[in-house]
Amino acid sequence: MKKTEQPSQAIETLEDLALLADYSLMDTLNSDPEATVDGIDHDPRQVFSGHYVPVKPTPIENPQYVAHSQTFFAQLGLADSLAQREDFMRMFSGDMADVPAPMRKVGWAIGYALSIYGTEYTQQCPFGTGNGYGDGRAVSVLEAVIHGKRWEMQLKGGGRTPYCRGADGRAVLRSSVREFLAQEHMHALGIPTSRSLSLYTSSTEKVQRPWYAENSHSTDPDMMVREAVAITTRVAPSFLRVGQLELFGRRARRNEHPKALEELEKIVLHLIDREYSEEIDTQLCTVDKVLLLAKAFRARLASLVANWIRVGYCQGNFNSDNCAAGGFTLDYGPFGFCEVFDPKYQSWTGGGEHFSFLNQPQAAERNFHMFCSALQPLLLGEKNAEETLAEINGGFAEVMQNEMQKMWASKLGLTDFNAMLFRELATLMVHTSVDYTLFFRELSEVPQSIEALEKSFYQDITHHEALKERWVCWFEQWQALISKENKEALSQQMKRVNPKYILREWHLVSAYTQAKAGNYALLKELQEVMTQPYEEQSKEMEAKYYSLKPEHFFDVGGISHVSCSS
Repeated sequence: MKKTEQPSQAIETLEDLALLADYSLMDTLNSDPEATVDGIDHDPRQVFSGHYVPVKPTPIENPQYVAHSQTFFAQLGLADSLAQREDFMRMFSGDMADVPAPMRKVGWAIGYALSIYGTEYTQQCPFGTGNGYGDGRAVSVLEAVIHGKRWEMQLKGGGRTPYCRGADGRAVLRSSVREFLAQEHMHALGIPTSRSLSLYTSSTEKVQRPWYAENSHSTDPDMMVREAVAITTRVAPSFLRVGQLELFGRRARRNEHPKALEELEKIVLHLIDREYSEEIDTQLCTVDKVLLLAKAFRARLASLVANWIRVGYCQGNFNSDNCAAGGFTLDYGPFGFCEVFDPKYQSWTGGGEHFSFLNQPQAAERNFHMFCSALQPLLLGEKNAEETLAEINGGFAEVMQNEMQKMWASKLGLTDFNAMLFRELATLMVHTSVDYTLFFRELSEVPQSIEALEKSFYQDITHHEALKERWVCWFEQWQALISKENKEALSQQMKRVNPKYILREWHLVSAYTQAKAGNYALLKELQEVMTQPYEEQSKEMEAKYYSLKPEHFFDVGGISHVSCSS
């Protein structure tokens, strides 16, 4: 892939950004042969071959600026003023009619397969074949090489594509605020993730969505609401997913068309170029590249999921199509951060136990199995390579366990994982209803007594003598294990892995509720606080954002649980 010459100064105009455009996906992969040239392709249909469909996004009406990520703008060298320039706003709210050359006036969407916890499904597409499932409302509009690094920019809520399955192709302000804040929060937590560039809403265009009445305790939404549409631009080195490789792997296994195996090889090699070029030598043959890819993705995926659990994050809907093949967090739909520690925590009512908090390693393993299955057709006839791939596949559980043990040890300030200590702690945290984030942050202070940790307890244990005695016993065992450590240095070390602030849903509800009324002050405040999650902040911010979940928010629809993301 070519390296685009970099500007010597800040990117202050859309023309400056246009000079960095480099469309590797569209230039090296196959377009759907049945696609239109102009990208006017917005009705559901089957896509039988090709890696992408050219699609022109549908602009939102009367776009208004809501927010941009100052942190990410600075990283990219974009001037903050660019976010509110009219031409930039037009492009990143879906209007590509007048983008400057060499930018292209058409974006693209990609199809993918769907597997849920390791089981492949085809009935979820409207044709029952699996050929109509893919980016239904996400349209990529730009690839650019900025300061030597490639970025793909994608509009979430950018309108209908052939994969829309009859939906309206829109995202609403509520879900867009959640995703916008969550991506930058996860980056600040040190976890690989897609990033947030900008967020625009419409002052006039609205769509209907099912949602919860105020203080509803219903599991499912109990009313229809009209909500303002919005587009958030998410950015990543690529948006290639395990589900995309699955689609091409399935077509190759079934020999669905003459170029099926060729298309699988091309997208796998493209993935390596986009996401693994520093780890995999371009001079190697395809078979060797495939094996190295499987090993590298295994390491990234295991590390990613262990880090999710470290900070209390639950993906909620960890299907293969929501699993980035680059090994980072993708698709902030029904996600949530665990507050009251519960191994079975799951905020999405449709997610089930298989995608719950501490079952994420198993869900990742199922996705990895599907990833390896997709690669298999490229190794047919290569017996040694097939056996090696099977070994890599079979080794996921051990790699995952090692990552988890390292993670738990780091949260507890230990050099080595202590299984008995951890098991007793997990049991006590469940029995006592302990706030996951507050507990580990308070433990990071290396306190002298168990009383210092009780601010993280939702249950008062004062009169529960047996329970309190178990806590004291556990605490003494933990103290004995860290007794030789420099307490101040240990505290700082633990605080680097145990965040003080996480994005709690009741914070988000307040932010998007105010945003609906055109007040973005709370959104910007959350943006500031949650991009410094490990830092000690002002007493005012601590009082607002470092506290137990208020009792009246428990079991409330849209706060404690959600049925959709929209």
